[in-house]
Amino acid sequence: MIIKNSFETPGSPKETLALLLDAERVVPCMPGAELVETVDDRNWRAKMRIRLGPVGMDFDNKIELAEIDEEHGVVRMNVSGRDTKGKGGADGTVEALFAAVDGGTRVDMTTDLRLSGQAAQLARPNVVQDVASKLVGDFAACLGKQMQFHADAKAAAAEGEAPAPAPPPPPPPQAAKPLSGFAVLMTAIRGSIKRLFGRKD
Repeated sequence: MIIKNSFETPGSPKETLALLLDAERVVPCMPGAELVETVDDRNWRAKMRIRLGPVGMDFDNKIELAEIDEEHGVVRMNVSGRDTKGKGGADGTVEALFAAVDGGTRVDMTTDLRLSGQAAQLARPNVVQDVASKLVGDFAACLGKQMQFHADAKAAAAEGEAPAPAPPPPPPPQAAKPLSGFAVLMTAIRGSIKRLFGRKD
């Protein structure tokens, strides 16, 4: 299953790339996710909690940064996830391309996703695409806030102003919010209506 998403950030391609390679800053921006371990600069472990109606899944994910090409603005990563209760799995590769646009950065992401077990039985291409689009939107909004905070702090420091208060730390693991089955359903319904009426609001 191929999933394509795009979003923009207020920072430069270099700043955006640096943020996306910082596990402690980027993983908390992923809805329902929490960082478990930074094995090294290119290997992380993270949990993701997903609930689809009565079925709950806790994925243990391994993330490997397979390629980082700062000169051409390309990052490729391999992701492997397994439900801790053996209900299914998800494996995929993600390619992110960075390009400067209007003072910010456009990130185009292409994910080749492969599902197995109960995860594959519950998933449908249109539903997965709609949910992925919503999650990417939330993810991009979080990244934008982080980048804006650091840009404001840098500007204040350059003008000799008092540093702004540090942003609140990410919520503890037990507070990580699982993906709601109702939210997933509503997202899928909205996506179906848009497709039916030529994506008119």
